[in-house]
Amino acid sequence: MTDTKAALRFILNDADVVIEALSPTATLLDYLRLERRLTGTKEGCAEGDCGACTVLIGRLHNGQLRYETVNACIRFVGSLQATHVVTVEHLSPREGTLHPVQQAMVDYHGSQCGFCTPGFIMSLYGLWLSNEAPGRAEIERALQGNLCRCTGYEPIIRAAEAIAASRPDALFDPLLSLRTDITNRLTALDQRETIRIGRPDHCLMVPGTVDDLATILDEHPEATVVAGSTDVGLWVTKQMRALNPLVFINNLSELQRISHSEDGITLGAGVTYATAFETLSQGYPALRNLLNRLGGEQVRSMGTIGGNIANGSPIGDTPPALIALGASITLRSAHGRRTMLLEDFFIDYGKQDRAKNEFVESIFVPVLEPDARFAVYKISKRRDEDISALCGAFHLVLRDNIVTSIRIAFGGMAATPKRAPSVEAALIGQRWTQDTINAALNAFAEDYQPLSDWRASAEYRLLTARNLLTRFYLESLGHDVQLRRFAEVAHG
Repeated sequence: MTDTKAALRFILNDADVVIEALSPTATLLDYLRLERRLTGTKEGCAEGDCGACTVLIGRLHNGQLRYETVNACIRFVGSLQATHVVTVEHLSPREGTLHPVQQAMVDYHGSQCGFCTPGFIMSLYGLWLSNEAPGRAEIERALQGNLCRCTGYEPIIRAAEAIAASRPDALFDPLLSLRTDITNRLTALDQRETIRIGRPDHCLMVPGTVDDLATILDEHPEATVVAGSTDVGLWVTKQMRALNPLVFINNLSELQRISHSEDGITLGAGVTYATAFETLSQGYPALRNLLNRLGGEQVRSMGTIGGNIANGSPIGDTPPALIALGASITLRSAHGRRTMLLEDFFIDYGKQDRAKNEFVESIFVPVLEPDARFAVYKISKRRDEDISALCGAFHLVLRDNIVTSIRIAFGGMAATPKRAPSVEAALIGQRWTQDTINAALNAFAEDYQPLSDWRASAEYRLLTARNLLTRFYLESLGHDVQLRRFAEVAHG
């Protein structure tokens, strides 16, 4: 193992922070409000939904400084090594002049009760830094993770549009003007040393390398590995679970790599949804809409694809799509690696084929064949920032209109993300026609016996799964044919 140290170091606004004593489950929100008295960051939901606690976190990516919005309520302080945390208090110079983002919110009456306003400002500020000329859709996407009960959002969007239309050339901006200084300071902090804070029965660890992570899990197989904390954070804030020890891995650059080959794409398990967005959207266009609906921008900046898999939730959004694509994963431990198909990783509810000292190291997604049809559909009560009632993915290859290969996978329909072997068997070798689809619909009851819960009833889930196969069929025929068929049905 590399050298160890017993202090966490990061930058908070313009101050260097060194922490030598820390609870493993201390959240960034509590640290800001209770320890630093930076009360502009608000607690609304404490589960990463409302965005009132939004802050920016800057980190070096391949030597370049990049800022992303995150939810401070479910972000642990232990994950902040070698980062720059920026709160709403840092936007204005000391003489009190408002930043243009803040001024636009005033000018366009974007704030009423004001509770959610700091979070909106930080989300708009993140957009300000990353996109000089955002359109309406990009503005709405940046604000998906921020909820307001007063304004109806339109004044906030008008403020964002005004900012985009007139960006002053010379402007005091704390992150633009000090970028070189912050980059140099973070570079000095970004050392490959393992951090251990606390006593053996109450500690957190930040491995310096992936090899160190493997060693730590071999020595502490009971440890909880934390990547994005979009789920683990709720174990603490909502379930009040005492987790010990915690191992934070979001600093490991080895797990944040994306590589391409003729056969497909390999994603490090620490790659976030936001980082993977362009790569996956280009290689598998159907994933664009799915990723756009996976949480808000803050969740996409924190959550990782590897974490979504390792967590093993039956309603995780990425596993059905990846299973349909034939993805495989590599597990790593101090004793070596092993690779398996993703569908074989999920055994039963809360149970995966992973030893306690193993972690997901990477995900391989095969290239999409030129003649393949691939689609994924997320069904939820709200369109944005909501957990799926069910999520279905379809991967089809035809030869002379005969189904030569089809992979269908669903989340929310069983104890694990699961393929539909009976439905697939009813389709393979058959002509791709409405009659074939109709004949296969009853096979869904052989593959799935879904439960009823507050998100959906079992009957709704089963009916919707059948309807999604029909939808996939209609969409595969082409837009004009689809519209004509719907018109025929509508007019009897």
